[in-house]
Amino acid sequence: MTAEPAAGLDEGALRALVPQVLAGLVRRGEDFDAAEDALQEALLEALRAWPEHPPRDPGAWLTGVAGRRLVDARRSESARRRREEAVHADPTATPTADTPAEVDAAEGPGDDTLFVLFCCCHPELSPASQVALTLRAVGGLTTREIADAFYVPEATMAQRISRAKRTLRGKQLDRPGDLAVVLRVLYLIYATGHGGRIDLAAEAIRLSRQLTLATEEAEARGLLALMLLNHARLPARTDSEGRIVPLDQQDRSLWNTREIAEGVRVLQSALARATDAEPPGRYQVEAAIAALHDDAASAEETDWPQILAWYDDLAALSADPVREDPAAVLGRAVAVGHVHGGTAGLQETERLREVLGERHRWYAVRGYLHELDGDLPAAATAYADAAHRATNVAERDHLIRQAARARTA
Repeated sequence: MTAEPAAGLDEGALRALVPQVLAGLVRRGEDFDAAEDALQEALLEALRAWPEHPPRDPGAWLTGVAGRRLVDARRSESARRRREEAVHADPTATPTADTPAEVDAAEGPGDDTLFVLFCCCHPELSPASQVALTLRAVGGLTTREIADAFYVPEATMAQRISRAKRTLRGKQLDRPGDLAVVLRVLYLIYATGHGGRIDLAAEAIRLSRQLTLATEEAEARGLLALMLLNHARLPARTDSEGRIVPLDQQDRSLWNTREIAEGVRVLQSALARATDAEPPGRYQVEAAIAALHDDAASAEETDWPQILAWYDDLAALSADPVREDPAAVLGRAVAVGHVHGGTAGLQETERLREVLGERHRWYAVRGYLHELDGDLPAAATAYADAAHRATNVAERDHLIRQAARARTA
């Protein structure tokens, strides 16, 4: 477990050093598990020593301390093995001390972040382990902070991280990873949202910014844009009593215009790279849809025909969108309802009955489309069915209020 940052230390700067130092240790051949443990010990030492004696080169300081910890650990393990094998060993043999190799500093901070992200998103790790290890090794969060964010005991999270590192033990980590997996893990972190002392959505945005420094891939920028454009609406998503406020009823003056502007700028840079051979990917398309919502001064001014066109592009990315991306098909049904009428939107949802027929979101969307169609009794029934199936308390209460409103309207 890592300690809390000491007064006067720049927590963000300290966290930014974590992937750089860890990448250097792993690149020189250190085991990921041992290197991460040694780095955590170095961070603890930094928190004790830096307030009074700040180093001129923090990264080199952490690398040196972590390297010494690794050498000490190897020597200790070597000594233990020699004692156990003393009966069979040659008593005149002189052991050779392990010495650390030089850290390869040729790569920049962005390359280091990408390298460690690939390590944390190794295909043999489960999604939950990938997320936890990424937050620990790239985000620099403590085990306690990660556990708090996921509402699990610290011991449980510590075991999850330990299992992940054991899985990586002995693996060759010098081959390029799958960027699509890294993007998925970052999106999973973002989707987890807000909990405990750490805002995981904000942390995912921070890590995605680092990733865009490490790769020219347009989808990395698309993901960052999507996060920024959605996160910008956060202040308006709940009212003063913590109740959900639907998008079409939100106070748009509360939206974060700085994040919207940044998201649009990042998205434009991503879309500028598109070609016929490489059209925009999923995250770019979803960001474009989010940008159109953010660009509307009011719900009535939303450019639904353009949104529907982007949803058509999104559906074209899947061979079988109904089964591979039902959430996108459900979103498209809403766009169809606004462009062609509620009845047309409801017909679109029928394609999803087999896949999402027992999910609360399917019923909630049908309630919304019945309202667009002017059938309030049917809308009330659909909202009530959705509330019955909702597992989130806030969503359930919101749907109950929607059903009551439709009945009394």
